[in-house]
Amino acid sequence: MNKLQELFRKSTGGINLYIWLLFFILPFYFIYDKFSIMGFVFGVILILVFFTANLLSLIVKGRQIYVWFGIQIALSVIMGLNFGFIYFSLFLSFFLGAVHNKVGFFVLYIINLLSTLGLSYISLVSDTTEFIGQLPLVMINVIAVILVPIQAHNKTRQDHLQGQLEDANRKISELVKLEERQRIARDLHDTLGQKLSLIGLKSELAYKLMESKPQQAEQEMLDVRQTARTALKEVRELVTQMRGTRLEDELFRARQILEVADVELHLSQNDDLHDVSLIAENVLGMCLKEAINNVIKHSEATVCDIMIESSPTELILTVKDNGVGINLKSKRYSGNGLRGMKERLEFVNGNLSITSAEGTTLQITVPNAVQRQL
Repeated sequence: MNKLQELFRKSTGGINLYIWLLFFILPFYFIYDKFSIMGFVFGVILILVFFTANLLSLIVKGRQIYVWFGIQIALSVIMGLNFGFIYFSLFLSFFLGAVHNKVGFFVLYIINLLSTLGLSYISLVSDTTEFIGQLPLVMINVIAVILVPIQAHNKTRQDHLQGQLEDANRKISELVKLEERQRIARDLHDTLGQKLSLIGLKSELAYKLMESKPQQAEQEMLDVRQTARTALKEVRELVTQMRGTRLEDELFRARQILEVADVELHLSQNDDLHDVSLIAENVLGMCLKEAINNVIKHSEATVCDIMIESSPTELILTVKDNGVGINLKSKRYSGNGLRGMKERLEFVNGNLSITSAEGTTLQITVPNAVQRQL
């Protein structure tokens, strides 16, 4: 029952099933005690067929829906001509919301409206006195036939778009999980892969040297222990990064690393970065860490400039050094570091620009989705 009610709500722009059942009783008033038994039976058959087609128009898909709506319009005209009941068009008005195709909707909308106006005119000509008595209901019916289908169609379309949005959000959520798995796999490979290989080689070497050169074997085992400690420390740092990297914390670490490497730091940043979204900070923080590592390892620089600029539409991080520069065509500079930065930036629709003139300049841009204050 709940599923049927939900189907009614979605297909009729919000009409309740019980209201529809109340409408179902209304046509019998016009055929009861006014015609012969054969006329009454004929009217009942028309009503039952109409409401059957009314329900089927909700269930069927594709072009079949136009067939059932055509049957309903024909039955509406027959009921109006034979029994003076011109209100089936009101039922059709609610159920026209089930037609998603814009052209099909407007064709059925115009046919339903013209048939309503035509039946109203015929009722006025054939029995003016009874028509005047029903004039308020007729006016309400005509207004509803004009306005209700558009509202129902818009509501149905809105629900359809909402469903598409929810599906898109679910897909985005899955892509986020997939990207995070890939990032973790990449970071674990970069962090642990080399050190575990080194531990394996040194352990095997120490085993071979245990009898012939025990002192060297002992030194190799000390190296294994130190390498294991370093790997453990890096794993802990990796876990910390998974919890989220604040740009301010990453700037503090960059200052410490550059100071140890004897590289002078010039920092320039906006004062309103506290409202920047966390995902933008995470991406920029990871990119900044990789950029600083490249400055220390490859640039031979003595000065490093870090500039952070924020605008209503984007956040820009610029890392510039006065080192030897890079050959952008060299395979050396298309490794996992820059590739990882590009992958992270692509995930948030960001951009990475690299120039090499009097040093190297990395400009990292991400959309600025500022958190709104409640």
